[in-house]
Amino acid sequence: MRLLASYLRDPGVRIDWPGTVLVVAGLVEVVYGLSEADTAGWGALATVALLAAGVVLLAAFVLVERRVAHPLLPLRIVLNRFRGGAYLAIGLSAIGIFGIFLFLTYYLQLTLAYSPVKSGLAFLPMIAAVVAASTTSSGVLMPRFGPRPLVPAGMLIAAGGLSILAARLGLRTSYLDWILPALLLTGAGLGVVFGCALNTATYGTGAADAGVAAALVNTNQQVGGSIGTALLNTLAASALTSYVLTHGHGPLALAEAAVHSYVVAFWVSAAILAGSAVVCGLVLPSGTLAPAAGQAAPPATVTREEMTREEMSARDR
Repeated sequence: MRLLASYLRDPGVRIDWPGTVLVVAGLVEVVYGLSEADTAGWGALATVALLAAGVVLLAAFVLVERRVAHPLLPLRIVLNRFRGGAYLAIGLSAIGIFGIFLFLTYYLQLTLAYSPVKSGLAFLPMIAAVVAASTTSSGVLMPRFGPRPLVPAGMLIAAGGLSILAARLGLRTSYLDWILPALLLTGAGLGVVFGCALNTATYGTGAADAGVAAALVNTNQQVGGSIGTALLNTLAASALTSYVLTHGHGPLALAEAAVHSYVVAFWVSAAILAGSAVVCGLVLPSGTLAPAAGQAAPPATVTREEMTREEMSARDR
């Protein structure tokens, strides 16, 4: 408490209740609609109505934020191409990372019979790759190249790792031969994305917008993970059901159906990351991030002609 400065709250600022209700309701409708597709089907009236209602509510949220005096999300934050591209990268890449954690955990424990502890240890190389790649990309590559080439490249690398899993996954896939290389490749790609996008997400924000810009990073991760989990679970469940209907209900067919559902989820995740690479490459502008005002500017020099008479006399004395 002694180190924190005290600031008086502006009594004129009010919570944006309409925007809060609209964005929460819209996201709930979208996530619930994706989950409903698992049981009711993509063409069911309930699924279409929920997804359409979610889109309408989110569009209404944008309109409200344009007009309200104190918006929950000032649109100037996301309309900046650097920040907007970074938020897209964070949200869309969250689908990929949630997909690999969810379905590879299923595969390791249910198909390869790994224990929960062994499954957790199996993911550690991926985490190490994420940390190493994010540190290197943000500290070494970003100042030289900027986010535009790095974020799409990271997404394509991660998509390549997921493609290896999708192409090689079977009932007895070797961890060392295929799963470990795929995890390292995916972790390296996601590390580049996260390292660059997190630095870009708060680029150029003033003191008034810094908190919202930083909070939007976590919001995008959570929203992307929620939508990705609902979408991929729905697609995987549909793939499993179709496989069982075609190949029967025997023990071997059920095991193969489960692996098939994981493969579908990995292919979809890889496709989402590959498409996201194109989108982010178009949205993000070229160039590097300029330093914040006053941080790297050389000290200003004042000539004698620019000095006032009082300054000159004080200097001469």
